[in-house]
Amino acid sequence: MDVMPQQAATPEPLTQHVQRLIARVRAFDRRHPLAWDLHLAGFCVTAALMDYAAGGWRDIARSTEAPDWLIVALNLGFSLPLLWRRTHPVAVLLAMAPFALVNAWTGAALQAAMLQLVVVYNIALRLPLRTLWWTTLLNIAPVLLIAVRHRQNGWDQEIVPPLMSIAVAVLAGVAVRTRRDYTEALEDRARRLEIERDQQARLAAAAERARIAREMHDIIGHNLSVITGLADGGRYAAAKSPERAAQALDAIAGTSRQALTDLRSLLDVLRDDHQHPEADLTPQPALTDLAPLIDGVRAAGLPVHTTVNGTPNLPPGRQLTVYRVIQEALTNTLKHAGPGATAEIMMSYDGQGAATVTITDTGQGSALHSSGGGGRGLPGMRERTALYGGTLEAGPRRPPEHGWRVHLHLPSEEPAQ
Repeated sequence: MDVMPQQAATPEPLTQHVQRLIARVRAFDRRHPLAWDLHLAGFCVTAALMDYAAGGWRDIARSTEAPDWLIVALNLGFSLPLLWRRTHPVAVLLAMAPFALVNAWTGAALQAAMLQLVVVYNIALRLPLRTLWWTTLLNIAPVLLIAVRHRQNGWDQEIVPPLMSIAVAVLAGVAVRTRRDYTEALEDRARRLEIERDQQARLAAAAERARIAREMHDIIGHNLSVITGLADGGRYAAAKSPERAAQALDAIAGTSRQALTDLRSLLDVLRDDHQHPEADLTPQPALTDLAPLIDGVRAAGLPVHTTVNGTPNLPPGRQLTVYRVIQEALTNTLKHAGPGATAEIMMSYDGQGAATVTITDTGQGSALHSSGGGGRGLPGMRERTALYGGTLEAGPRRPPEHGWRVHLHLPSEEPAQ
């Protein structure tokens, strides 16, 4: 049964509005952290002083005998240090500890003491979790002190609620921290994937440029070499045999048209198909195109003898590799072998995709062959061969023989698993 792909659910408009608002608040906080800290610390100081001024602290105090100045000092001691709670949370908690002990000893039990939980939350959010052990004990000490000195209820009611409040603050900090780390990991992964995507795109573009350059080299280099050979032969034949000269001109025209057709086929695939739907995506050359290739080289004045053993059963990619290697070898022979040279091509195939091709010539251009190694010809042949795990050898023939030898071997294809 086919499973339909699920689309990501679109958040509700209210949810989107809240998310945008939270994102703007966080962005402002990152740009101006002191502004938010001042607002929070100022609010807490104001609330603590209002609690003192209204006398509300007396309603829950265990003892109201503490002097007014001490109550004011305790309120400021619990609220004012919050200004540094994010940058130095441990120092803030240590600064609050004496006020917490005095608050518990006197029995004032100010509500401002609950602000220590804000500091505990920031410690769980920003510092190593091992810090929570002793900071938690630091918060439990005043709870035990007030329970021992000013106990009004059972031990479970005196101890458990404060401990639960501390636990909630710790869990909230850990949860927000985990969520933040997870979000940062996702964002980092997204950035890495984006960078990897761009790198892959650049590598693909570079590989495509190299492929196009290799194809253009093969097309232009071979056809221009054939045209040059035909033009030279026609020039010599013009004085003695006008008919041979006319045949050479016809061959030049045919070769030029074929070169233009091949170049158009190569360049049309680079265009936008929507803008150029008429692009002629002609297939790449195959082994069936070897005969016209060799005939063109012969017409350019290079005798070529071919020997074929076995029946070729190669996929299109391997056929193109064999074709281009033979084309490049014959092109180099036309360029560098010199007058009176001949070429021989020996091709052997088996029924499993293996191919062995040897191209030799009898020219005197070994040094010129070697000097052309800085171009795209030999590297292009080796790149094509490496795609199929094959080997390519190119170099002068062993003495006393003269000329150049190119040997290509493509191994058998591995059966599909």
